[in-house]
Amino acid sequence: MAKINFGGVDENVVTREEFTLEHAREVLKDEVIAVIGYGVQGPGQSMNLRDNGFNVIIGQRKGKTYDKAVADGWVPGETLFEIEEACERATIIQFLVSDAAQIAVWPTVKKHLTAGKALYFSHGFGITYSDRTGIVPPKDVDVIMVAPKGSGTSLRRLFLQGKGINSSFAVYQDATGRALERTLALGIGVGSGYLFETDFKREVYSDLTGERGTLMGAIQGILLAQYETLREHGHSPSEAFNETVEELTQSLMPLFAEKGMDWMYANCSTTAQRGALDWMGPFHDATKPVFEKLYQSVASGNEAQISIDANSKPGYREGLEKELKALRDSELWRTGAAVRALRPGK
Repeated sequence: MAKINFGGVDENVVTREEFTLEHAREVLKDEVIAVIGYGVQGPGQSMNLRDNGFNVIIGQRKGKTYDKAVADGWVPGETLFEIEEACERATIIQFLVSDAAQIAVWPTVKKHLTAGKALYFSHGFGITYSDRTGIVPPKDVDVIMVAPKGSGTSLRRLFLQGKGINSSFAVYQDATGRALERTLALGIGVGSGYLFETDFKREVYSDLTGERGTLMGAIQGILLAQYETLREHGHSPSEAFNETVEELTQSLMPLFAEKGMDWMYANCSTTAQRGALDWMGPFHDATKPVFEKLYQSVASGNEAQISIDANSKPGYREGLEKELKALRDSELWRTGAAVRALRPGK
């Protein structure tokens, strides 16, 4: 494990050059990896593991998601099973159903966690909030985590491009003495670009804050606020969208991703540079209290309880679809659909 300096702080990092795919295959050569759940992370992680030469099976209840697994090449009775049978066959159980669903499925998984097996998560939710989820693993199994920093769709797409997405890793419980080795092998197997060390609590705190913050919640709120301001001052929908979203995602973010914010600034006009430097302070000062309030809501368990309660309500999926439809049907994102359709090459 190498020490890499991140902004003046040394952190433990594992790269694919240090922990090779060949070594990962050797570590897991006698293991049967059961991916339980074929929703968000399940398809990407399982197909990457399969393509990398690991012994992988899927555990999924019959229905639309089961049919999707069949379409992806998983064979009923050979590599695709009901959840209980997959857990029984496995030596490593990748518990990748949604956070709320884990509560319902946990009794089935737990009874097949015999001594020496490994219980794998891609999110620290179930373990960190065990007082709310009831997920308390037996003491004689490894409890480990690899958490890709992106969706399963992105994990799979980058894998097929010969790239990788960064992942965090953690060992919560080492019953076999092999927990770390198993974790790293799985991290390389699922297609991680590199792996950085964390623990279950820090992972879930940062993840819930990020999703509600700059990754999803805050970005939508900020984009909508700017779009509305431009529209209210007489700008057309196409102009407001291009200045709010299109230039951000198609021009500036690729520069930002390539070499950092300073490099992106350096490749913009001097007028843009001056304005950005002058206004980043007021935006920071306005939003920092909101992020602190958000973090405290995560740390207290309030956000976890909201998620658990919402997902357990009858009709939650129908209500969620209504909320997403309202977002989709808003002027901002209807304009976005029209702008995307005009991109060259479409």
